[in-house]
Amino acid sequence: MLFIPHDYQAYSIKWILDNPKSGLFLEMGLGKTSCTLTALNDLLFDYFDIGKVLVIAPKRVAESTWSDEIEKWNHVKDLQVSVVAGTEKQRIAALEARADIYTLGRDNVVWLVEYLQANKIKWPFDALVIDELSSFKNTKSKRFKALKKITPLLNHVIGLTGTPTPNSLIELWPQMYLLDRGERLGKTQGAYKDRYFYPVSGQGHVVYKYGLKEGAEKAIYEAIGDICVSMKSEDHLKMPERIDNFIELKLPANVMRAYKEFEKEKILEFKDDVLTAANAAVVAGKLLQFANGYVYDDEKKSHFVHNVKIEALKEIIDTSQEQSVLVFYNFKHDYEALAKEFKALKPRTIETPQDIKDWNAGKIQLLLAHPASIGHGLNIQAGGHIIVWYGLTWSLELYQQANARLYRQGQKESVIIHHLVAQGTMDEQVIKILKEKDKGQNALMSAVKARIKQHERG
Repeated sequence: MLFIPHDYQAYSIKWILDNPKSGLFLEMGLGKTSCTLTALNDLLFDYFDIGKVLVIAPKRVAESTWSDEIEKWNHVKDLQVSVVAGTEKQRIAALEARADIYTLGRDNVVWLVEYLQANKIKWPFDALVIDELSSFKNTKSKRFKALKKITPLLNHVIGLTGTPTPNSLIELWPQMYLLDRGERLGKTQGAYKDRYFYPVSGQGHVVYKYGLKEGAEKAIYEAIGDICVSMKSEDHLKMPERIDNFIELKLPANVMRAYKEFEKEKILEFKDDVLTAANAAVVAGKLLQFANGYVYDDEKKSHFVHNVKIEALKEIIDTSQEQSVLVFYNFKHDYEALAKEFKALKPRTIETPQDIKDWNAGKIQLLLAHPASIGHGLNIQAGGHIIVWYGLTWSLELYQQANARLYRQGQKESVIIHHLVAQGTMDEQVIKILKEKDKGQNALMSAVKARIKQHERG
């Protein structure tokens, strides 16, 4: 296929060529991969600035998306790619193969650094692409620490993401550090926090929530503006219509009574002064399980509560007239219930590149996916235009990225996103937060605190 870049894509390509350390913060669907491949092709064969490129990406993206994009576009089809995946023996063989671009799942970053060091092999790459830079937002993670070691050895570093700060601008520091070694936002995250933030709430020396100092947001963006470019799809693409459909489901009276008792029991295990993001997530998770129809006990056994969402999903599938449907679930028992109930439709999950090809070819009528497993980089918009959120997620980032698997550049149909919402349950709180684009843990804790106060009042 002939690649004719949009103006914003031509700008993005030039941005990478002009900035050895660059951040491309392009919203889902704007073609980050094709832009980056074009720039890499130029750097390899026109500028001769680089010799070998390492691409670090989510597992499935590393194993299929980059190879598929190279096959798709005529101008980069001569690029040789080696997928570093599989057993250790297979990964080593892939590293030793002759190629221009080597793609590696982010879960193997630590292995790669340790393998090369243990065998005293000189770092072989002079360019690095971090696809989904936002997945390196935790300074304590092993993969961040491993990558931090090798960034001084690179001539070019390109960070790609659509959502660099899904929860807080504090998460921007680790990502920028991997690009510029602390040149713009400071050498340590502590210094970054001291400069731009102030503590809002906490206990002792532990800070639960930070606020931005006056003028800090503008100052942060100005500090990184010389190497990072940010674009939104709504400003550059003519997208098909997106239809968000919120289906309110009424639980049977006896089930609703049981839910209220269950909620009261779980909520009152915590008081406001000991509530943390971790135990708020536990409480909210239990209530969302109940809303979906099953709950886990302390021994991780699931127990059936109701089938209201199953019945609602049946109606959606029936009225879809055999069109392909992508269903997002949240818990293992949801998947098991869906796989059993819709066995006749032969539901599939995306496990391999062949699954992606089958979906895009219209060979899968029912695709079941957890948003965390399908959220970044997969191009599956050709396979369908109907999404059902069977189980809801608190994470705005996961929600946006998951929807963008179908609602993105290349989609030719209006995208319908159904949300199954059990009335009077935690589902409603999740929808409220997603609609308001509230961000993560703070919103979750506020929702649980509100329920605590309500039950304490009786």
